[in-house]
Amino acid sequence: MIILGVDPGTLVTGYGVISADRGTMRLLAAGVIRNKSSHSMPLRLEAIYDGLETVIDRYAPDEFAIETAFYGKNAQSALKIGQARGVAMLAAVHRELPTSEYAPRAVKKAVTGNGGATKEQVQYMVRSILKLRTAPKELDASDAVAVALCHLTHRSPRTASSRAAQDWKSYIEQNPGRVVRQQ
Repeated sequence: MIILGVDPGTLVTGYGVISADRGTMRLLAAGVIRNKSSHSMPLRLEAIYDGLETVIDRYAPDEFAIETAFYGKNAQSALKIGQARGVAMLAAVHRELPTSEYAPRAVKKAVTGNGGATKEQVQYMVRSILKLRTAPKELDASDAVAVALCHLTHRSPRTASSRAAQDWKSYIEQNPGRVVRQQ
């Protein structure tokens, strides 16, 4: 199972790709898509879309997870983040990736145990959970890895495949590792 996590922003969009197989988690990639503030919004959105398409093509994730917009005091910021989220989700949908969304507090709580954790605390826990020698340099990249880790902890058996099981037979066919056979 490969999960792409995204921390959206119009100037800096973080991404993190993790693999999870039989209880072992590995970081495959973490980075940022950086835009210049002098670029127009359409060019920034294009860069986010193109950058995530490149990540998707390279790592072939099975699922996509993104952080929801934070609604603070500045409505203009929330609108811009919404635009970044939209093009990020579009890149995932164009590649037919199941997509999930998580609130920032839920991501922090899943990774640190505290919904009010700082970005530095999230970065530290990402490093600890994945047993990395060094944490991702960019806070936005470690936040994106945290989104992927949050998704991994919230996945239900029905999201193990892009198609939901319609009955027990198809569930067993889609999830052979979850079936215990009597001997």
